[in-house]
Amino acid sequence: MVSIGIGKKLPAKWRDGKYYDSEILDKRHREESSGEWEYYVHYTDFNRRMDEWVTEDRLDTSHLLPEPSPAPPVQDSDVAIESKPLSERKLTRNMKRRFEETTLDKNAEEFGDPHLSALEKEHDDATKVKNIGRIQIGPYEIETWYFSPYPDEYSKADKLYLCEFCLKYMKKESTLQKHKLKCVPHRPPGEEIYQGQDISLFEVDGKDHKIYCQNLCLLAKLFLDHKTLYYDVDPFLFYIMTENDQHGCHVVGYFSKEKNSPEEYNLACILTLPPHQRKGYGNFLIAFAYELSKSEGKWGTPERPLSDLGLVSYRSYWRRAITAVLLGHTGHMSIQEMCAATGIKDDDIVNTCKTMGWMHYVDGQHLICISQNLRSEQLDVATQPSRTIDPTKLRLNSAARRK
Repeated sequence: MVSIGIGKKLPAKWRDGKYYDSEILDKRHREESSGEWEYYVHYTDFNRRMDEWVTEDRLDTSHLLPEPSPAPPVQDSDVAIESKPLSERKLTRNMKRRFEETTLDKNAEEFGDPHLSALEKEHDDATKVKNIGRIQIGPYEIETWYFSPYPDEYSKADKLYLCEFCLKYMKKESTLQKHKLKCVPHRPPGEEIYQGQDISLFEVDGKDHKIYCQNLCLLAKLFLDHKTLYYDVDPFLFYIMTENDQHGCHVVGYFSKEKNSPEEYNLACILTLPPHQRKGYGNFLIAFAYELSKSEGKWGTPERPLSDLGLVSYRSYWRRAITAVLLGHTGHMSIQEMCAATGIKDDDIVNTCKTMGWMHYVDGQHLICISQNLRSEQLDVATQPSRTIDPTKLRLNSAARRK
């Protein structure tokens, strides 16, 4: 049977039974049928997390889409990059930031660094096909969204089995069952710094618990697109959120932050696992990051770029936090006072107010003004039920944050 070439564009049937424009990114022989192919497709108008392997009967080969003209070859020798694969090269933290910043703009040459542009393209090529289809963690079987650089012997498996307590990964369910008999304790490592009615947060130092934090990063990368994974977890603290029951503390999400950030980032990466999204955990983790900033006498901001879901969560949190402060205050209030009350950096407050249409230029100065109707609308937003932090339950005495 003749296969369809990589790079071909044609309609593919998605899960709703409708056909959408797509591009073939990879292909392979089906394991259960010799001679038949399956294809890894990207739906042109969908997020990359929807990419999937499909059989040929889901491709409309009668409507191959026209291919764009090939780009001229690059002649400038200054653009050439090292011949080593991306996974074998090490980047400094600053290079990582510059590289990730370029992902916000497809025309990375605007940054004046073609080396980073070429590196971005190589990274995209190396990670465009997700290597693991599903994971089993606790009672949940979760379909993955993106590529994650698990070791080769594991990355070829369609499904991985993860211990929900230590995050060790295995290829067989029987191996997981044997592991569970000896995996103790049933909670993340590190120090429990917050305990609510049914949730806890643990502070884990990447230097002290390297294997756990590396396993956490590998897990997170399955659901995060823009974050590049680095195995050097020593400079980071990880804040693990768990749901608690009689069987232990089960991971539902986390965020990480640098111990010493020159840019005063209070969050490097954030994730709520898919089965636990829409429970208010994302906003809770963001609020916790700002509580840490306030406890250190600082104003915080997240590291960029944010993932698409991360950006949605932050915009929601900023709007809610700023609204609560404004509605609870009478008279004049400066941006600096708002920063002190929320822990949010001034640029984020100003940008949120502009986005919401609250910023006005009056008599030569910028003012934040909220109409009475808008006050009523935003009061509804600010009073919507959500998980809140009880400051009396915080135990922020970890030495790790002072290292």
